[in-house]
Amino acid sequence: MKIFYGWKMVAAGCGLQFLQAGLLHQGFGIYLAVLNQELGWSKTALAGGATLQPMEAAALGPALGWLMDRFGPQGMIRLGIVLFGLGFMLLSQINSLTGFYAAFLVIALGSSLCGFFPLNVAIIHWFERRRARALSSLSLGLALGGLFVPVVAWSMHTWGWRTTAFASGVLVIVLGFPLARVIRRRPQDHGETVDGLPAAPPTDPDPAAPPVPARREFTAREALRTPAFWLLSLGHGFALLVVFAVNVNAITYMKEGLGYTLEQAALVISLVTVGQLCGIMTGWGIGDRFEKRRIAAVCMLMHATGLLMLTYATNVAMLVAFALLHGTAWGLRGPFMQAIRADYFGLRSIGMILGLSSMIIVIGQIGGPLIAAGLADVTGSYRPGFTVIAVLAGMGSLFFLLARRPT
Repeated sequence: MKIFYGWKMVAAGCGLQFLQAGLLHQGFGIYLAVLNQELGWSKTALAGGATLQPMEAAALGPALGWLMDRFGPQGMIRLGIVLFGLGFMLLSQINSLTGFYAAFLVIALGSSLCGFFPLNVAIIHWFERRRARALSSLSLGLALGGLFVPVVAWSMHTWGWRTTAFASGVLVIVLGFPLARVIRRRPQDHGETVDGLPAAPPTDPDPAAPPVPARREFTAREALRTPAFWLLSLGHGFALLVVFAVNVNAITYMKEGLGYTLEQAALVISLVTVGQLCGIMTGWGIGDRFEKRRIAAVCMLMHATGLLMLTYATNVAMLVAFALLHGTAWGLRGPFMQAIRADYFGLRSIGMILGLSSMIIVIGQIGGPLIAAGLADVTGSYRPGFTVIAVLAGMGSLFFLLARRPT
């Protein structure tokens, strides 16, 4: 039986997401903890490095979206893999905060070109009926990447952070470039159909039957005029307040604030992966059957509750509750963000629409790490910053409840 090529792209994208999650998104917290202790740089200064990727993605988002709508994402993803790997090699050689930021600019640019945004655009064009299922499957890479975090922590403990960074760069290029070559533009360009389903045979229209309304395909300008565009973007941004705050600061908080070792903290982050996998598999089953915005609203409350569990943890059980609640919410909600936009606005300008959305959701990507780290530097504790972010995430559920499909 022939396997639909779209699923091969999902598998390749899953591998690329795994590399980024394990080495950067969820692994960055280990670099922050080690560099803060070894070089004495402040938490805020180091967390600023984590904001470079979303800042670049937001600045380049509309241009990248236009390029993907016009030429497809495949060339962009291949270039991104090379830059992503070279950035880690540069990171292994830095000796100053300026060098740290320069290396992370390269890492951030590479990550933007080969990461979540272009991979989702590529997959969206290959699926319609099974879109939520495909995007949930793609997110398995992000979830499984969390399992690699203890390996990164062990490598830093055994070989040092410089050797780990250089080896990460080599790994990205050697494994990532062949995966990037699997990504293609549109199914019709390669003799395939959307979802891999056989083309419907032509039929004579029934003159007595009511006309079937054509599916609305929004331009980027039309999408900007709808409340749904802004509400979805704000809800997505408030969710990422939690995701990025945890990715960047949770390991340092568990190490300094709760007294756990680096390896123990990394294991808790790996447990987030278990929750993500549960959320992804749940989304795989229900994403194309129930209203996604309501599911996303529930996930926001789970994000908020999980972060409060971490913030005020007094035992291991509360850390486990944090990991499972936050991870499940992330795994279930994350793939729906792009699926909802494709459902609401169509595919005509989906790249540009997602690019414009990135200019709003960057508020959460930047705000999460900086609020948590900034208040920690001022007050000496992560609790104030984490509490503020949890409250904002809970309030953010309202954005999804109000984000109805545009008519």
